[in-house]
Amino acid sequence: MERLFTTHRVRISKEAAPLWQLTTPDEGGAEGPLLVPVPGVWESQPTLRSYRGRGVYETQVDCGGNVRFQFGGVSFRALVRLDGQELCRHYGAYTAFDAVAEALPRGQHTLTVEVDNRFGEDSALHLPNDYYAYGGITRPVLVEELGDAYITRMQVAPAMTPEGWRADIRVWVRSLSDAPGEYYLRLTMPELCEQGMPVKLQPRQEKMVHCAVTCPDAVAWQPLQPKLYTLEARLEKDGAPVDDLCDRFGFRRVQTEGRHILINGERVLLKGFNRHEDWGSFGCAVPLSAMQQDLAMMLDLGCNCVRTCHYPNDPLFLDLCDELGILVWEESHARGLSEERMRNPHFMEQSILCTREMVEQHYNHPAIFIWGCLNECADDTPYGAECYRTLYGLLHELDASRPVTAALLERPGGLVYDAQDVVSINIYPQWYHNRPISRQIDAKRAEIAAGGGGEKPLIISEIGAGAIYGYHDPLSRCKWTEERQCDILREQITTVLAEEAVCGILLWQFADCRVTEEEWFDKRPRTYNSKGVVDEYRRPKMSYAVVKELFHRC
Repeated sequence: MERLFTTHRVRISKEAAPLWQLTTPDEGGAEGPLLVPVPGVWESQPTLRSYRGRGVYETQVDCGGNVRFQFGGVSFRALVRLDGQELCRHYGAYTAFDAVAEALPRGQHTLTVEVDNRFGEDSALHLPNDYYAYGGITRPVLVEELGDAYITRMQVAPAMTPEGWRADIRVWVRSLSDAPGEYYLRLTMPELCEQGMPVKLQPRQEKMVHCAVTCPDAVAWQPLQPKLYTLEARLEKDGAPVDDLCDRFGFRRVQTEGRHILINGERVLLKGFNRHEDWGSFGCAVPLSAMQQDLAMMLDLGCNCVRTCHYPNDPLFLDLCDELGILVWEESHARGLSEERMRNPHFMEQSILCTREMVEQHYNHPAIFIWGCLNECADDTPYGAECYRTLYGLLHELDASRPVTAALLERPGGLVYDAQDVVSINIYPQWYHNRPISRQIDAKRAEIAAGGGGEKPLIISEIGAGAIYGYHDPLSRCKWTEERQCDILREQITTVLAEEAVCGILLWQFADCRVTEEEWFDKRPRTYNSKGVVDEYRRPKMSYAVVKELFHRC
């Protein structure tokens, strides 16, 4: 399933076959071809549970003419071929990419995707980490038939004016023709308005068309009270429709005011979780029903916010957050990189690619209220700080309507507090050390103020404690027991929410997730990060009730 709503009524678009043939040629692979589901991860196959290498996926597609192949996510490197000819390459597991094959003869064609999830120096972001880097085609593959021109994407930027809400609309149209073309672009927002304009395209040109529409009757999208609208962009030639694209958006405004975050002018106290795209049976190819269950449990816990650590999430999950009114902190891919790793010659190029694709593809989701980047990287060195500032600048350039942040380690010496719109800190008092929570927050606030961020909103972006599901010791209450996790979380949440300077708390984490053995087997029992309030199969731990009590109290 691609999205929760219809994205095309004119363009012929369908998902590729649900079963593909997979061969795994490297050491540790299966002996012969396997028939596997797409989307999916190859680790769901019994013989490939820990396979790291190349996988070659193949299927037949029935199509013709100008055909666009869109891949929602391939982990991690992708090489796409059609009938043996290379179509495109892509780096990065968590953002979509596409390729267009022109003037194909009508009939059966062989689509092949070579996937590579090995670690290596050519990759600065994909490395052994405190989550698992799965392999496979993990999000849907679409096959679309196009005419001589098509709509590539669109953005809707809501703004509040004295006349009411306004929608600033940008639509990108691309020509596949060797001749100039004259078209008409019709924009329709049911319930609100209709707008149209001529579009002249030069051969092979991609052109951005802009208009602003005042919508005085629009209803605002509010946290936990969402109102969504659909923008339908239809491309016409000589009065006949030739292509279209539909996307949803909401009218809402995000601001910072002193130490507060405001949604539509109202202060919001963020209460939520960090969540990895990881589910025991499905890896990172999480189905809609499991996504919905996660969010239903978060709402039951009293949450209003979720952080997509540490990479862009499936648009289906973002659609659900839009519909439920759950605020989203989305961030580009990078976690825990030292300065040495940030000096990988590919680091900035790959970080910029992921960041740009994230914002361009997910811009219209009203649930996303803040962009993040570079979780726990080397913000305490001049070179690392320069990287942060570069990505902050890129995020502001791509989207001036949302604030930017990064979740920084609790260590002293941060150099980028002045460059963030919102300051976010990861702390683990009572788990990795026994310093009093309030004393640690006071020390961080003093450091943040000295670094130029003292009057900015402060989010405790990670805090928590581990517990192995079913491990109990009510007498000693030692670490890794469910009892000890309850004790620590109760103290952490109570103390943080009593801090007037803090505008939000995001617990680490919602659900236990698998980690890579390389570099992490000796730090994580079962090779799982077990700080969830539910385990990898969403079985609640004792701490679930503690969090629910405290979150509903405030």
